[in-house]
Parts: sequence; C-alpha cells; structure tokens
Amino acid sequence: MYAQGGLFFYGDVAGRRRGLARPYDRAHGSPAAEGDPFALHLADSPVLSALYLDAEAEDGYHRDQNVFGPGVTIEDDMAVLVRYATGASLTYHLTAYAPWEGYRIAFNGSEGRLELLVEESTWTRPQAPTNGCDPVLHGAEADDTAGRTELSLRRFWERPREIELPAGEGGHGGGDVRMLEDLFGTHVPDPLHRAADATDGARSLVTGLAANRSFETGLPVRAKELLDV
Repeated sequence: MYAQGGLFFYGDVAGRRRGLARPYDRAHGSPAAEGDPFALHLADSPVLSALYLDAEAEDGYHRDQNVFGPGVTIEDDMAVLVRYATGASLTYHLTAYAPWEGYRIAFNGSEGRLELLVEESTWTRPQAPTNGCDPVLHGAEADDTAGRTELSLRRFWERPREIELPAGEGGHGGGDVRMLEDLFGTHVPDPLHRAADATDGARSLVTGLAANRSFETGLPVRAKELLDV
C-alpha cells in the first residue's frame, strides 16, 4: 500500500496563515477561547464535563486543546491506496477539517456498484451549545444540521435503486447500542459475526500502521511486514 498525507488546515503555522490562531493552550478557563468557533467548552455540557473535565485528574487528558496550537502535528488530510492479496483495491481519502460530518463509501464489483452516503451532520453552527444529553449531536437530535443516510444499488443495465434502511436507535446508526449490549449486556447470537475479537482489532490497525510508515518513507509498504496476523 501507499499513502500521502500532511498537516494542511490545523496547527500553529496554518492557523497564523489563515488568521485563525488564538493564544491559548486549552479552552477551559481561557478568556482567549471566548468567541472562537473552533473551541470546545466542556463546562457548558454536563455530559462532556463528566466524560472529560471531571476525569482529568485520573487520566490527564485535555479534550479541549487548541487545534491551532504549536503541538498539533497529526496529518489532517491523507490519501491511501491499498492492494489486497485477493486482487481487490481500496482508495481512501480523509479530510479532518471538512465542514460536514459523515462519509461516502462505494463498492464496485462484477455485477455493478453499491453506494452508501451517511451524513451525521450537514454543517456546524458557530458556537453551537453543547449542553444536550449527548456529547455530539447526531441525526434527529442535531436539529437543522441533521443529515441523511442513503443506500443506492446500481446494477449493470438497470436503473439505480434506492434501498430503504431501517432507522437505528442511538449513536452511529444504532451501532453503539449493539456494541454496548455485546460488551456489557446479555449475549445474543450474532449470525452476521459483527462482534470483533482481538485478531480483528489487530487487523483493523494494519492499514493505518502501513499508512504511517508510507508517510515517513515516501515509499509503498507491505502491510504483512509490519503486522502479520
């Protein structure tokens, strides 16, 4: 596989260049963060306070750091090209600073194409209040920023067909509820084998590890040489 990526939007250099930089390390307790549309005010939300602010003494994690601070180094724009042993190929592009939240997936096969569009939110309101029941508002809870989910099947020689998707309850289309039930609830049969084990978790890391190595070297990387599962 081969990957390219870089820090395009966030970080102190880009922030100064675009006039977005603010002189604060974290938003909590910082007057400089007031009015910054990129700042996350944890104290405004009981849920965010409980998850992050009140737990800082335990883990030292600051959820509300300045995205245009000098310590930001992670790539915010990346492209990945993967060739699998089966001959299948994957192209992936991440834009971490996109003005909408969601993803598009397309599967091209021998009988046509399957397209999935998931819009968690269509846009973000400046200084949006975060005092809701969820740390991030999705779907109907996001009010006028709510997006949509569409699944289209395009077979050869046929008109495109929209496939109706059942509305899942809870975050990530109902996936969070199922995951928590599998972890902490009563075990139920899983004929689709959706629950991941340790090996599945290791496999999920391989592409990312190889992408990071490709970023460093500028060369293609054989994933099996990094982690053979």
